[in-house]
Amino acid sequence: MVARTLPDDAPEPFQAALRALKSAVLRPEIVLTEAPSPGRIAPYSVALTADVVDRRGAGEAEELATGRFVLLYDPSSPEPWDGTFRAVTFVRADLEPELGSDPLLGEVGWSWLLEALDQRGAAYRNEGGTVTRVVSESFAALADRPSGVEIEIRASWTPQDDDLAAHLSAWTDLLCTVAGLPPLPEGVTALPARRR
Repeated sequence: MVARTLPDDAPEPFQAALRALKSAVLRPEIVLTEAPSPGRIAPYSVALTADVVDRRGAGEAEELATGRFVLLYDPSSPEPWDGTFRAVTFVRADLEPELGSDPLLGEVGWSWLLEALDQRGAAYRNEGGTVTRVVSESFAALADRPSGVEIEIRASWTPQDDDLAAHLSAWTDLLCTVAGLPPLPEGVTALPARRR
């Protein structure tokens, strides 16, 4: 997962953060890969992309949700962060069309993030973000395409602890939630089931 070669001057807290991210235990539906990280936002950063993949069918695996997790490290502790680390995340998934008109979708989407962080014991502060719904309807020559609803959750927060694996795991829990997968208690494996 996190396999990057660190510069010789990478500070120990950032190296420890990478080790912590590498130790995170994730659900088997998560496909996590390292991606190019932003170079101008903070002196040190790592970016990971993840897809929630349903491999239960006989054909090709189906992508249920996708997202990006970026961990920034700035030893100067920028004032808006109120800390040296900042998690910046993005999650996107298709939803059932009837959810597009639900006035509480934004609040519910945001609560999924906070619940995931709390359930993993990932202490945080200075959280902020947006929940966006995109409703697509097709007309004329494209009228045979079904309507679609997509949810996007963009969020950032400052970890208050060194357990950065818990923050990554919480984010992947959010990814699984928007994908429609049921939560799994620790030590339990999901049985194949039909998608929502």
